[in-house]
Amino acid sequence: MARSTLAQQVASAISQQITDGALKAGEKLPSLREYMRLHGHSKNTVITAYEHLAAEGLVEARHGQGFFVTTRVAPTSEEDDSLPYNRALDTIWMMRQQFLRDPGHSPLGEGFPPVEWLMDMRLDKFHRQVVRAGVTTLFRYGTRLGNAGLRARLVQKLADYNIKVSTRQLVTTLGANHAMDLIIRRYVNPGDPVLVEDPGYYPLFGKLQLQGATMLGVPREPDGPNLDVLEQLLKAHRPKLFFLQSIGHNPTGSDLSPAKAHQLLRIAETYDLLLVENDAMADFKPSSAIKLSALDQLNRTLYLGSFSKSVSAALRVGFIAGSKQRVEELADIKMILHNSGAEYSERTIDVILGEGQFLRHLSRLQDRLHQATARGLALLDELGAEVFCRPEQSLYLWARFPNIDDANVLTRLCLAEGVMLAPGAIFCTQPKNQVPWTRLNVAYLDDPVFCRIIRQMQQ
Repeated sequence: MARSTLAQQVASAISQQITDGALKAGEKLPSLREYMRLHGHSKNTVITAYEHLAAEGLVEARHGQGFFVTTRVAPTSEEDDSLPYNRALDTIWMMRQQFLRDPGHSPLGEGFPPVEWLMDMRLDKFHRQVVRAGVTTLFRYGTRLGNAGLRARLVQKLADYNIKVSTRQLVTTLGANHAMDLIIRRYVNPGDPVLVEDPGYYPLFGKLQLQGATMLGVPREPDGPNLDVLEQLLKAHRPKLFFLQSIGHNPTGSDLSPAKAHQLLRIAETYDLLLVENDAMADFKPSSAIKLSALDQLNRTLYLGSFSKSVSAALRVGFIAGSKQRVEELADIKMILHNSGAEYSERTIDVILGEGQFLRHLSRLQDRLHQATARGLALLDELGAEVFCRPEQSLYLWARFPNIDDANVLTRLCLAEGVMLAPGAIFCTQPKNQVPWTRLNVAYLDDPVFCRIIRQMQQ
């Protein structure tokens, strides 16, 4: 077999990028000089490679402009090419759907607020202030605990929730999911029993499964976890960890009641139970909303916060608050796994929190959510739905509809018409069971296609 020339090798490499979709139709290739400088090839080699690509019809030369991709070969994919619904009970499939942005694709099952609700926090407005604080550190790893300025801001933020902490009781993370990863790494060994809410946060279920943990589901009620079942599980299995959400519960939208919060802390004390309070929805609720960590002052609680939903998911900034010893241990694990946090992102959040505009942003965000929740509840009443609870403001509502005993049937019908739902089974510890409930994002509940499908199923 004849050995390929260097020009042919260059052409083959670029062709593969086009095939894989790394270079898209209409995209300009690097200039001859840029490609020469970047890869150390001669001018003749690069010219010959580009001409070879042009002969194959993959690129075209535009006079005075350069070479441009003309086509994109269907990419080779390792993705499962089965119909989306065939993966509807799979955590990974559901997480993929969160990132779909196809035209005509209705995100009723999405876990995030609309981008329009966050646009007053445009990140470009804060770049200059971030850089002004010094650019040299932006080229280095951050500290194990996270940016000192941000942690000082978080001390103030948590004080508004009546959670008293020092900066040494805080470690920054790459969002709430990263925080859960660190906690699972520290406290969960393969085979360990771990308490979770049922229904609950499905990405958490995936993380625990990866760790080889045994999940024990505690039924979620409109006012919090079922404490009778919780005690039974504690007596039978002696788990040491319970992951839960106090407010804006995902998927039910429910809030923990003060009475149940106090009972839960007494149970935790009795059974030596560590409570992991995921409060990713804190910014969507008044600061006076119940917090287990405020009642407990981080004695038997770890508090998880995030700015993904209230500012930007792209920044990837969250945090863990806890006792100094627990935070030190988690910071060490963070350093082993990631060296540090995201310094630029953390400084950006620090700047944002220092702006009076942020409080105005939260006020508008909560007003929008309040209005959307009211509209959503009214619409669900009109559609004859049973609603799990009726919060004043929540990004999610948990509902079931007449004549629909299996939310997967509804999911199948809606997917066929471009509406993505979050069927209830995904959020349950036993996803193969038939579940009539569906999580609905209040921001998109007025989708006309969805409403039409519901009305047709009731006829």
